[in-house]
Amino acid sequence: MATIVNKGKPMLSFWQIWNMSFGFFGIQFGFELQNSNVSRIFETLGANKDEIPLLWIAAPVTGLVVQPIIGYLSDRTWHPYWGRRRPFFFIGAILATIALFVMPNSSVLWVAGGMLWILDASINISMEPFRAFVGDKLNSQQRTTGFAMQSFFIGVGSVIAALLPWIFTNWFHFSNTAAAGEIPDSVKYSFYIGGIAFIVAVFYTVFTTDEFPPEDMEAFKKEVKEAGFMDGFRETFVGIFKMPKTMAQLAIVQFFTWFGLFAMWIYSTNAVTSTKYNMKVEKALVNKMETALQAKLQSPQLDAKESKIFKSLQADINEINEYRANQNPVTISINLANYFEENKENTLSAVEVSELKRVKHEYNDGADWLNVCSSVRNGVAALFAFIIPLIALRTNRKITHMICLLIGGIGLISIYFVTTPQLIILSMAMVGIAWASILSMPYAILSGSLPANKMGYYMGVFNFFIVIPQIVAATILGFFTMKVFGADTLNTIVLGGVSMILAGLLALRVEDKD
Repeated sequence: MATIVNKGKPMLSFWQIWNMSFGFFGIQFGFELQNSNVSRIFETLGANKDEIPLLWIAAPVTGLVVQPIIGYLSDRTWHPYWGRRRPFFFIGAILATIALFVMPNSSVLWVAGGMLWILDASINISMEPFRAFVGDKLNSQQRTTGFAMQSFFIGVGSVIAALLPWIFTNWFHFSNTAAAGEIPDSVKYSFYIGGIAFIVAVFYTVFTTDEFPPEDMEAFKKEVKEAGFMDGFRETFVGIFKMPKTMAQLAIVQFFTWFGLFAMWIYSTNAVTSTKYNMKVEKALVNKMETALQAKLQSPQLDAKESKIFKSLQADINEINEYRANQNPVTISINLANYFEENKENTLSAVEVSELKRVKHEYNDGADWLNVCSSVRNGVAALFAFIIPLIALRTNRKITHMICLLIGGIGLISIYFVTTPQLIILSMAMVGIAWASILSMPYAILSGSLPANKMGYYMGVFNFFIVIPQIVAATILGFFTMKVFGADTLNTIVLGGVSMILAGLLALRVEDKD
């Protein structure tokens, strides 16, 4: 039975659309801190290249479960004061803020991985109903503007969030390096600011925006009473096989789009720091580190925790020996630099320790610069969000989306060819054009083909095709990076660009009814 909702929707003012979209500023603040810094946190805590995608799998798996369920539940929620979607905004904001304060204080890898599950679930509780919120409140004439406004706040929130580690380091002189197994203060305080921004922005929308009640309240109550939670769970996951035609076509576009984005999020930190910054040391130093590790691993006094640390370090040495044996000097991991820079066994000379300190600074400077480039990407997205409706008026929405995805894919591929870190800004600006469209066009096209009474439900099902490609990426990118690309993460970024270009070409097949 269909949920009964209002069919006639009034034209909203600019400020009403502003208020209802402002919460996305905080949501994206948290989301960008996660995307820009989680690989850095994982690497700092000792993750190897092939482990990073598997650790990232927490985010898409959480989305796969949480998003459609929250969409289904929010379709069947109504409170005289809180409305339909706003209870989920409120709860998700509180949980996400707690997670943002805890995440950067993770002391071991498994805690960081667990906190990613919690953080991503909390963000999804708030974010999923926000997509349906536009469909609930705006008529077809204003829907593209509504999603563009969301894209604007997503861009602004992302700009600030991505810049924060660099700002704390360069303006307030917080350290961007730390002892082995610790997260730098510049990253920690960025997450704290993110937690505050998340809850303040979402609460602003919650308390300044109202919602339309169901048109037939008795019919709504009857449906809620008759449909149990297991019915909802079953309907949600069966929905993937009952998608409207436009939704099925967009799903394929989304698959290749988000595969490309996930490749960028997982490996851009490693790709940029290891190829555009000087993280090389003499092979003789690598040999010294390997000798020290072998001695440690053969020690009978080695406990389980130490064994795990030293095996992770040895895995990094093995990668060098397998893929870069003939290189001298040779690039090393931040994992090796962090551990041996402390020189606990006094096996290294002062000059060698100084070299490892330099590598640590190169890595963290590179990670900070990538955050700046991500900020530019998001700034371009925020500005381009207002240009997209104009392009769509002169062409149509699917051609607009195709053009933006092609530009973004070329931007990702161009990272392979840039010779200085400064040029990555241009690459990320191109990705920003795609990002603006990714955050608005698919939803603007989709919402016109969906029944209004199931907007939240179908938006949740549609998000399967954001999380499924991320699960696929997390499952196979480690293998591709190590076995196909010879541990060169820059090639993995190129693969992401090719995937995004393919998504753009497939956008032409989409039927846009509205």
